[in-house]
Amino acid sequence: MPRIGSHVSFSDKGLLNAATEAASYGSSTFMVYTGAPQNTRRKPIEEQFVEEGKAVMDEHGMGEIIVHAPYIINLGSYKEDTFELAVRFLQEEIRRTDYLGVRQIVLHPGAFTEMDAEFGLKRIADGLNVVLAGVKDTQVNIALETMAGKGTELGRSFEELAAIIGMVEDNGRLSVCMDTCHIHDAGYDIINNLDAVLEHFDKVVGLNRIGVVHLNDSKNPKGAGKDRHAPVGAGWIGFDAMNRIVHHDKLKHLPFILETPWIGKEDRTQRPMYAAEIALLSGTAEKRFGAGFMEDIERLEHFFAKRDVQHRDFVLQTWEVLKTDAKAKKADAREPMERLYDTVIAEGLFPELNEEEINQRLTGWFAGAK
Repeated sequence: MPRIGSHVSFSDKGLLNAATEAASYGSSTFMVYTGAPQNTRRKPIEEQFVEEGKAVMDEHGMGEIIVHAPYIINLGSYKEDTFELAVRFLQEEIRRTDYLGVRQIVLHPGAFTEMDAEFGLKRIADGLNVVLAGVKDTQVNIALETMAGKGTELGRSFEELAAIIGMVEDNGRLSVCMDTCHIHDAGYDIINNLDAVLEHFDKVVGLNRIGVVHLNDSKNPKGAGKDRHAPVGAGWIGFDAMNRIVHHDKLKHLPFILETPWIGKEDRTQRPMYAAEIALLSGTAEKRFGAGFMEDIERLEHFFAKRDVQHRDFVLQTWEVLKTDAKAKKADAREPMERLYDTVIAEGLFPELNEEEINQRLTGWFAGAK
């Protein structure tokens, strides 16, 4: 069975909090930031309830987990102070990751800002050389993330990742985090031609470099370069394509991490669909939620069929309207799941269920679950 998990919070009680939250979704792995991703403030890692968290992981069979480096690290910057902060802070994060016993830290490679891509790629490689030289006593690999191509960020093509890796002396310490939303938005056809994409990656970078997969649907069509995640099945990639990725012979041994959006009509009720997404992708939905869950999805199937609403057509048409029709976008910016949720509520279809439970069933309907 594939190892699928969630992006969870390291706040409050550190690893204990993260492991407990991940277990609540049925995760078999998970990913954390060791502090806020937007700043450099950090509590001592020794105070982050590490042993208690590992006990919860052991209890729920969660072995390999992932750390994500903060967003504020930019090794591609031409500004010396920004570059030096990035090097120093990444080294600190690697040491914290090593203390947790985690072997992969995911890193956004960096952006060239006011320079050019050639400068940025070399700058990132130079930064990685300095970083790795200073943490030789750790056992952590840096997983360079595939990026969508927004702004001046690098890592938007397999060739750019290969260029960075080729300029790093200790590149045996470099792996790759393949993000499904990002490579889709960067123009790779993982919907219709996954094998060809993986073959291309293997030739340019090497499939053996992939250490982790970020599993996200996309709010944008292929090649948009936007990087906007959608719940599994509720975006342009779709459940079937993402399910093929999870179960692909060349990828299924890897940890898969969901970073799909939290959804809900009100802030206090917002929740991710991690539990449903994990169960549907791992084929354990009935075991996780019971036979009634599958019956409810079948009920949704009949309900929407009477209204001539097919899940993939509806999703793509909704995103197309939001993308192209400015008036519709301004007047009605509701995304696919929210529109369907409103329809279900208006018809009183599941009066006994709360918002999260209804959205979990809609996630199942998007997946075409039987």
